[in-house]
Amino acid sequence: MRALVYDGQLRLESHYPGPVPTGDQVLLKMRRAGICNTDLELVAGYMNFHGVLGHEFVAEVIDGPAEWLGQRVVGEINVTDGTCDLCQRGMPTQCRNRSTVGIFQHQGAFADQLALTARNLHVVPDAVSDDQAVFVEPLAAAFQILEQVKFAPSDRVVLIGAGKLGMLCAQAIKLTGADLTVIVRREAQAAMLHQWGIKTALQVDLPAARAQVVVDCTGTPEGFAAALDLIEPRGTIVLKSTYRGAPQADLTRIAVEELTVIGSRCGPFDVALRHLKAGLIDVEPLIEARYPFGEALYAMQHAARRGAMKVLLDF
Repeated sequence: MRALVYDGQLRLESHYPGPVPTGDQVLLKMRRAGICNTDLELVAGYMNFHGVLGHEFVAEVIDGPAEWLGQRVVGEINVTDGTCDLCQRGMPTQCRNRSTVGIFQHQGAFADQLALTARNLHVVPDAVSDDQAVFVEPLAAAFQILEQVKFAPSDRVVLIGAGKLGMLCAQAIKLTGADLTVIVRREAQAAMLHQWGIKTALQVDLPAARAQVVVDCTGTPEGFAAALDLIEPRGTIVLKSTYRGAPQADLTRIAVEELTVIGSRCGPFDVALRHLKAGLIDVEPLIEARYPFGEALYAMQHAARRGAMKVLLDF
């Protein structure tokens, strides 16, 4: 099968060994996949990754239990043992023995086929297109913020990092009725957010220490420093992106101003699918380009362009 592989060098292999399902795994045939910043970070050295990339996808079940055959599905990326103490305490995404699709010790979705445990799968409703389904994984991550922070309509919320994930997080937070402003750097970002009724601003135009919640989707030290400037004492900062390396941060301010810093990762797939089905989240404007899988290397180059939005791979 074809597979996009990284082992110190990124290449598209045409005869990569196909997966053989074991245990409660089913075999998936890829339909569409999306490139995210994590894929680009892995190629840049994050996690010392080696293997098949990709974790945002929609696929068809081609081998497995009868009730799954032919189903169009998306898949959660954390493959857990279900038995460790964290799993037993209701925190499977933090399983002590987890592997992560396309990120850690598990083949990714940038291949013609993928073997994945059936318990990770969610059936895609007919009303949700393949293009929309590709966004389920990052959209679920966006809704995880709402699982962790209880927004009040009176809260002043600032989101930093209006990229692919930031745009989804902004739409999710808007549903709470909070007073949301997104910091933008480009006119195209502002135009997209305005069409969803979301306010935008430059950072210099926002008052310091006035936001009750700041969501940092940048994954950069500069983004976290900006969050510290914008948050009020005893406010909450949500870190929504991974960092490359070990950035420095002013931890004294966190202690003195009694700030709460929340790391936020994967989220509820069922919530994401329900909101897509209901038309409450708009993802199509985020699609910047699509490439046939045979041109995956060009697609990765496109996705790495500064300010690029979602790039899709068609199988």
